[in-house]
Amino acid sequence: MKDNKKNYQKKKYQTTLKENKLLSSTQLDDIKEDFLNYIYLEKKLSRNTIINYNFDLKSYIEYLKSINRLNPNTIVLKDINEYLKQLKKDKLNSKSIARHITTIREFHKYLIRSHLVKEDITLNLENIKLSKTLPVTINEQDMENILDIDLKNAFKYRDKAMLELMYGSGLRVSELINLTIYSIDLDNDCILIEGKGKKERIVPISSYAKESLINYLEIRPTLLKRKKSLTDKLFLNNHGEGITRHGFNYIFQNILKEKNLDIKATPHSLRHTFATTLLNNGADLRSIQELLGHSDIVTTRIYTHLENQKIKEEYIKYNTRNEE
Repeated sequence: MKDNKKNYQKKKYQTTLKENKLLSSTQLDDIKEDFLNYIYLEKKLSRNTIINYNFDLKSYIEYLKSINRLNPNTIVLKDINEYLKQLKKDKLNSKSIARHITTIREFHKYLIRSHLVKEDITLNLENIKLSKTLPVTINEQDMENILDIDLKNAFKYRDKAMLELMYGSGLRVSELINLTIYSIDLDNDCILIEGKGKKERIVPISSYAKESLINYLEIRPTLLKRKKSLTDKLFLNNHGEGITRHGFNYIFQNILKEKNLDIKATPHSLRHTFATTLLNNGADLRSIQELLGHSDIVTTRIYTHLENQKIKEEYIKYNTRNEE
């Protein structure tokens, strides 16, 4: 009888322990959701940033569960360092690891803010030193080739308008796909952009972009007919809904293939090309900063590094005093 009672108590203890672990595990996930709501509602970070935070935190929390760190107070700096080592073993690049570090820092700051822990263990967490990578730009000839769209259907009119707008106004992809029909002011040749942190700015549009937009707007209703409910998103996909980031990237890469352009360019390269074109033609950094919507001019200065690199390459190529 005593043995049976002991076995019963042991099983009951193990069950209770398992339930507590499950409860703590669920609690950790709940804290993550609260954190994501906080950065969205109070810090007003962009949707894409929140998606990245969610992805990184999911990985981090799964790791914490695997080492039985279910209570935030039990997490120590060594745990985080071991997690970062694991990311390196998984062959994540330094930029991705740096993003994970930023996410972890912000999450632990939230734990302090929410009075869930008393100490911020990430204060002594070292940052990853990133190698400076210059933005990829597209040369003028290739850019003209990309913009030379055969306007054979409504989708091609749309593609032409998107590309002209991206290149002519230096938009981010997220800014482009979030444009509505109310964002455009063709009378004053400008568009209203909602950038990072929901900061608004007014950006002029080129004559080429204006012409392409007018042509697209005339044919846009044919795309809306594909869906019963109407949307005010400016650029539509084949379902009559707002085009996505993935959708635009797919279109852009297909255009590069159609044009037989063997260049390592992304949609964001259009924004970089816009900035370098302005700089090459004498625009000052402050003006470029305002047009791009950079909160800090330090971010804009990357384009001067790009120009300096080009000058150095030209010097090495054409200076006869460099010949061996």
